[in-house]
Amino acid sequence: MKEIYIKDAVNLIGQEIDLYGWVETRRDHGKIIFIDLKDSTGTIQTVCGPWMGEGYALIEKVRSEWVLKLTGLVKVRPDNMKNEKIPLGNVEFEVKKVEILNEANTHPFDVYGDGHDIGEEIRMGKKYLDLKRPRMRNNLKKRALTFKFIRDYLYSNDFLEIDTPYLTKSTPEGARDFLVPSRLGAGLFYALPQSPQQYKQMLMVSQIERYFQIVRCFRDEDPRGDRQPEFTQLDIEVSFKSEEQILDLVEKMIKEIVDKLYPEKHFTEFPFPRIDYSEAMAKYNSDKPDIRKDKNDKNELGFAFIVNFPMFEWHEKQYNEDARFVAVHHPFTKIRFEEGLSQAEKTKLIQDNTKELKAFQYDVALNGCEVAGGSLRETDADILEAVFVKLGNTAEDFRNQFCHYIEMFGYGVPPHGGVAFGLDRLLMILQGEESIREVIPFPKTGDNRDLMMNSPSMVDEKQLKELHIKINK
Repeated sequence: MKEIYIKDAVNLIGQEIDLYGWVETRRDHGKIIFIDLKDSTGTIQTVCGPWMGEGYALIEKVRSEWVLKLTGLVKVRPDNMKNEKIPLGNVEFEVKKVEILNEANTHPFDVYGDGHDIGEEIRMGKKYLDLKRPRMRNNLKKRALTFKFIRDYLYSNDFLEIDTPYLTKSTPEGARDFLVPSRLGAGLFYALPQSPQQYKQMLMVSQIERYFQIVRCFRDEDPRGDRQPEFTQLDIEVSFKSEEQILDLVEKMIKEIVDKLYPEKHFTEFPFPRIDYSEAMAKYNSDKPDIRKDKNDKNELGFAFIVNFPMFEWHEKQYNEDARFVAVHHPFTKIRFEEGLSQAEKTKLIQDNTKELKAFQYDVALNGCEVAGGSLRETDADILEAVFVKLGNTAEDFRNQFCHYIEMFGYGVPPHGGVAFGLDRLLMILQGEESIREVIPFPKTGDNRDLMMNSPSMVDEKQLKELHIKINK
């Protein structure tokens, strides 16, 4: 017998089929029992009665969320029972046989409402139940469709999707690394990547020219509402392209995503305005301005490119860190030097005119959030060394930590640049959600805990011993 998705039942009127799914609701009308059976594609009304014989006694036991296999006949509903407002409202399923595949406990919270009235920590503690919610399933579906669209779009523009390592080297790139101890190398550690920054630049030396990946990134940062310790990033890198050519690629891709998947949305301005960083700070007091005309309209998308960022910014002393210069974007960003300067002159400007230096850096702002950032990359190892020294590293430390990087630059590195999208933030806004946790399948709390798996957690003493780790209590 043919097994089908529930959504396909409308095309099989008069046929006997098997349906698999979960009980959404059960309504007892005397001898007739109606069960709404759901799967990932839809919900159908099923009709059960004494004609089922022994199976009828089983149906009387069935409750919400039980998992069933039903055998029966797809029929047209009587005219007075048709419901044109729902996808399968004109058909019903007359059950002949039932098999209970699994029973279900009573759920601790409602999974059919929008969930906003339920505490977030309660929902996150049983996320596998929260994901049954229609709103959450729609968020996951749009997430998948957006990822697929991005892949198709970039493949059609001759990009190659390449995955890069998750176990890599700890280097000073901005945020704190998550460290992974090596069992086979006592006292040695891997780091989880804050981004694939170095690997994607290596791929440019490999003559890949057009690379992308949808990748997990990891940053051990202090909690913030729009951040997660692990997040999903669209990473793009290209050779021989100017800043404007990269922005044009991004703009066209966003336009097609919105036109295809979010036709109800409209842009405040298209093409997206290019706003100088200094203008954004003077006019909006923000480097991620909200340019919407109606800030209460969730269907209005105020995209803008923010360009011409400072290369460095001064950070006052905080916690255990000394006051120092940091890179506004990251240390690998290309500085906007005047034409014709020697390397020595550039190095002196980095040392003496730090605050005045601008960078080939650009961000994508959307409705007051930064959803993407990118830059052209510095390809001169001596300039990079000067940048890292200005950021508080010694020249020796730079050469030791980036020896592979410096060596790479000796093998024909092309001019290149890229951009990285925080896909969770982008989807949060496109879906009209207030938190990125609503568009991530299994998110962490604001203080980076997984309430469902109860992590982070202690590990066995034997594991610590194998990793040559001792905890000071």
